[in-house]
Amino acid sequence: MSDQELSQLLLEKLNLLQSPVVKINSLDFAQENQLDHQKVVGAVKSLQSLGELIKANQVESKRFELSNEGGQIVENGSHEFRVWSTIPMDGSILQSDLMKSIPDSNVARLGFAKAMSNKWITLDKSSGKPMVKRNASNVKDEIRVLLKLVQSGAATKLNDAQRNDLKKRKLIQEIVEKSYDVHRGSNFQTTIEKPETDLNAEMIAKGTWRTKTFKEYNFNALGIAPDRGHLHPLLKVREQFRQIFLEMGFEEMATNNYVESSFWCFDTLFVPQKHPARDLQDTFYLSDPAECKDVPYDYMERVRAVHETGGDCGSIGYQYEWKESETRKNVLRTHTTAVSARMLYKAAQQYQNSGSKKFRPIKLFSIDRVFRNETLDATHLAEFNQIEGVVADRNLTLGHLMGMTKAFFEKLGIHDIRFKPTYNPYTEPSMEMYSWHSGLGKWVEIGNSGLFRPEMLKPMGLPEDINVLGWGLSLERPTMIKYGISNIRDLVGHKIDLQMVYGNPVCILEPRQQQQKPVGATLSS
Repeated sequence: MSDQELSQLLLEKLNLLQSPVVKINSLDFAQENQLDHQKVVGAVKSLQSLGELIKANQVESKRFELSNEGGQIVENGSHEFRVWSTIPMDGSILQSDLMKSIPDSNVARLGFAKAMSNKWITLDKSSGKPMVKRNASNVKDEIRVLLKLVQSGAATKLNDAQRNDLKKRKLIQEIVEKSYDVHRGSNFQTTIEKPETDLNAEMIAKGTWRTKTFKEYNFNALGIAPDRGHLHPLLKVREQFRQIFLEMGFEEMATNNYVESSFWCFDTLFVPQKHPARDLQDTFYLSDPAECKDVPYDYMERVRAVHETGGDCGSIGYQYEWKESETRKNVLRTHTTAVSARMLYKAAQQYQNSGSKKFRPIKLFSIDRVFRNETLDATHLAEFNQIEGVVADRNLTLGHLMGMTKAFFEKLGIHDIRFKPTYNPYTEPSMEMYSWHSGLGKWVEIGNSGLFRPEMLKPMGLPEDINVLGWGLSLERPTMIKYGISNIRDLVGHKIDLQMVYGNPVCILEPRQQQQKPVGATLSS
């Protein structure tokens, strides 16, 4: 029977009723016509959607059914009755033989315990062996009688204590059935006419709209969600970091140069040309164009002198032959510090060209992509985002750096910071920054920092009393922590789950209370 035919049958059944208030129960209707009750419920809901054709109220009915174990008791008797019946009428039986005589060990075990509780049987150990004999000459199997009542549909004759005992023994189960009481609506008719959903020009021209029934508008419906763009979690967290820098008075650097010359990426940062970071195993080199043509010549010569002999920076340099061919090689930038170097050189040029020789302090930041020739795994990719802050002013010290970075991380909600000396080619002193991780129970590295070396700053043309603070960290690590992502390839790459992008909320880095750590905790090496 089709849905249309079933709905028509239900309407005709309602039409035969003597009074509009007389109802039909959907469950009774399904049983009477040997139909699936869920199909009848579907027909009722379909008719409800046509307006006031019918009215339906949901009702619940409860009934009890026998479990599989209850059905077996109706056939064979209760467990305790079967145990009592197995014992000889005027004799006794060894307990082990009694248990073996009943095929189902579970029935034997439960029946023995229940028969003992009912005092139907007794256990005698005076002979040295456990002998079981009847303690009652005649018993009534009340459990079987009660279950037969339930089977016949007369469960209402049981009192609450009897029903609860049978439910506790899992011999019966309560079935809750939901059905509908259906009666005629104010616009009842036996003809099913689907209401119109749209008023069109033809209806207006011909006047047929006057005889049509229109479906009511549901103004509470949410409607179809429009297609829209979604922000990637990295972009959400990036914006949070960007706002923190702007709140602290920083200006954003232009970071649209993914390709840099080795000069800006390494040499100007006082990274020697034989440094391991410049190997093919760590850096991506370009083949076309392979070299950069616009390196500032005068500045390049000053950088050459610093590398070879230390120049006038008070050091001896690296004592090697510096090659111009090496510095002109194009690479995918390995860090955004190359951008910081360009901006510092620009500031130095402005200072040199100003008549007053007045240096304007600068506070710069950048958040953008860098590239490393890394082996891909759960925590490393060949490209990632670096966050960098740079401050240049007169007479800055290590204390200024520590205070600035502490203020920065406090805005991220990280209040407990410690510093550990380290080595960087272009900063001295240099410090790794650590925070106490309560989940891991140890100090974890969260960034790197330092004061840029004179070997980097003096060739640029900056005044001798100008110091530059710098610190940096990655964007991916805090994003993975914030969104509970353990594998970086689930955050970035062609295998990313787009539903993760659609469903995640905007990330807000809220300041939290200071984390507790054990007294005397120290940095891990």
